Amino acid sequence: MKKVYFFTLLLFAIAFCTAIIQGCNNNNKNVNAQQNHAPLEFREKLSDYGFFSGKLNELHPASNVIPYKLATPLFSDYAVKDRFIVLPPNKHIVYTPEDILGFPDSTFIIKNFAYTNTLHQKIMIETRLLVKDPFDKKWKVMNYLWNKEQTDAVKHITGAKIPVTLLNDAGEEMSTIYSVPNTNDCKRCHIKNDVLTPIGPKARNINFTPDAQNINQLSRWASAGILEGMPGIDKVPQLPDWRDSKHFTLEQRARAYLDVNCAHCHTKGGDAYNTGLFLEYEQKEPHYIGIMKEPVSAGAGAGGLNYDIIPGNAKHSILLYRMNSKEPGIAMPELARTIIHKEAVQLITDWINDMAKQYPEMLVF
Repeated sequence: MKKVYFFTLLLFAIAFCTAIIQGCNNNNKNVNAQQNHAPLEFREKLSDYGFFSGKLNELHPASNVIPYKLATPLFSDYAVKDRFIVLPPNKHIVYTPEDILGFPDSTFIIKNFAYTNTLHQKIMIETRLLVKDPFDKKWKVMNYLWNKEQTDAVKHITGAKIPVTLLNDAGEEMSTIYSVPNTNDCKRCHIKNDVLTPIGPKARNINFTPDAQNINQLSRWASAGILEGMPGIDKVPQLPDWRDSKHFTLEQRARAYLDVNCAHCHTKGGDAYNTGLFLEYEQKEPHYIGIMKEPVSAGAGAGGLNYDIIPGNAKHSILLYRMNSKEPGIAMPELARTIIHKEAVQLITDWINDMAKQYPEMLVF
């Protein structure tokens, strides 16, 4: 009887231990599953990612980090910008002709903002990360604010106001309060059809040869296997460089500038969709571009003016009026600038006034 009892007790003990071990294994599997399928968590410091080698503020890209430039970049208070892409191992970008390039999950897009001070030194301000989260296939955004020592940048969600004295493109000294956006500000510009998406890296805006290089950026990527599905480079759309009056017309340069600086909001599905003003480079309808179009929701921002664009009359066009202001509620774009981009104001002035030749019947003075 004692042997039977002991044997029964032994079997129970074995079963109990087995159950505990199995439970622990199941818990470990659950933990591993959560770790492998958990939403992205941004790291605390920029240096934690290993994107750059050597001194961090010199931005020397690691071997897997791809630098790139845009033919026409967004204006941000004369900030000096450096752009990079980091692809996951053994993955590539898929070519798309008009929209944002097709980036694989776990791609990082890095944009660093700095300014040139009066000693001609490059002073880092912020670094913005966009990453395509493999957990839900959605893009996520985070800002990193550089410390005063210029040794690292720390995760910063709430935005910041930073006094700076900088040199503009003409080498002139200017002072302003640079505005570091909070993550919700970033989402306002990057939202299209309620989905956060990159703005700059479209094939047409990378389809050029930077001055320091001797080969087209897209061609180089295709040759290196970074980009797949691209047709011949002569079949790829190209966005004009708004500064290049030698190779592009006044209208092409003005439309390119408005596309990059305004169309991410002024497009169907964008934050300013309700205005009815659509400024994509491909837009052909004069009324959508703003020609003799009455404002829908500008309010006091219209400055008492009647039309977004009056051909031949830049002075009385709302579009130029808002570009030529830095007052909250008037200035356009609403975010990303506290300084008037005077070179662009001159470009748009010339473009609107030149419209007198194209639309003589619409002249209003």
